[in-house]
Amino acid sequence: MSNYSAGLGKPGSGKRRIRDLLNQPDNRVCADCGAPDPKWASANIGVFICLKCCGVHRSLGTHISKVLSVTLDDWSDEEVDSMIEIGGNASANSIYEAFVPEGSSKPGPDVSHEQRMRFIRSKYELQEFLKPSLRITSGKACSTKKPESFLKSSLSTKFMDSFRTNSSSKKIFEEGMVEFIGLLKVTVKKGTNLAIRDIMSSDPYVVLNLGKQKLQTTVVNSNLNPVWNQELMLSVPESYGPVKLEVYDYDTFSADDIMGEAELDIQPLITSAMAFGDPEMFGDMQIGKWLKSHDNPLIDDSIINIVDGKVKQEVQIKLQNVESGELELEMEWLPLDQ
Repeated sequence: MSNYSAGLGKPGSGKRRIRDLLNQPDNRVCADCGAPDPKWASANIGVFICLKCCGVHRSLGTHISKVLSVTLDDWSDEEVDSMIEIGGNASANSIYEAFVPEGSSKPGPDVSHEQRMRFIRSKYELQEFLKPSLRITSGKACSTKKPESFLKSSLSTKFMDSFRTNSSSKKIFEEGMVEFIGLLKVTVKKGTNLAIRDIMSSDPYVVLNLGKQKLQTTVVNSNLNPVWNQELMLSVPESYGPVKLEVYDYDTFSADDIMGEAELDIQPLITSAMAFGDPEMFGDMQIGKWLKSHDNPLIDDSIINIVDGKVKQEVQIKLQNVESGELELEMEWLPLDQ
């Protein structure tokens, strides 16, 4: 734990504590490539990272690296405390880059995706730069020694335990080879007139799928007109398809019931965003449109706008293969070079 982390242990706003930690000199550059002004963090590893490294971290899976935006995401008290306990980039790198072998070098901000992915995977998933006695492997974690500082709290212990390898290693590697072009932030706002799946109501939640990524909202109990206003973040690969959306009714004692589905075509949003480049150079304006048609779930044409320097798209859809139900969403495009 860094000396500074002791000064952040007092009560206060979680985001303010994270920003205070981010403002420390060692945390003003990406922990993995040295790019300036990182805006993302791995909450369980305890490092601040840039958008390009963020994409690789996400591909490793949340059991290895749980990525959160410093400014966009809500942080739990546990996640904030974990970051403060670890102390930031210098403290974490003193463990995870303790034994970088001769001939290996840390990537710079402008390296290729393959070099970036190889280094990050070696550093966190394969633990190649840890002192050998600290490496954690399946079935041996109980006998593995941990640095004294990491035994001071259960949060720090989880920080090390998150690196156990398992039978999904091959899958993780295949995902890590995917090159991402940006991030898609989907705000699931609300549902209207959703289908009844219990006696008089339903307990709905929304699931988003893109490639091998699967995210879901919280469950809203006994509500056919739920309000979520929940943000979900997806990494978009170079070869992407539609985002598959499903709504389910949560059941405690049986399989969850489907309450409708839809496919979200994200190509108009991405194409429009890339055509205009840096949105901060433009005022508020319409830059594109996803047109309603008989073969998509749109209720009305979906307009793509630049709003306050961000590319956003309001989407209202009618759920498919179900008797009733509509959803209201907002999508925002975050390019890797933003």
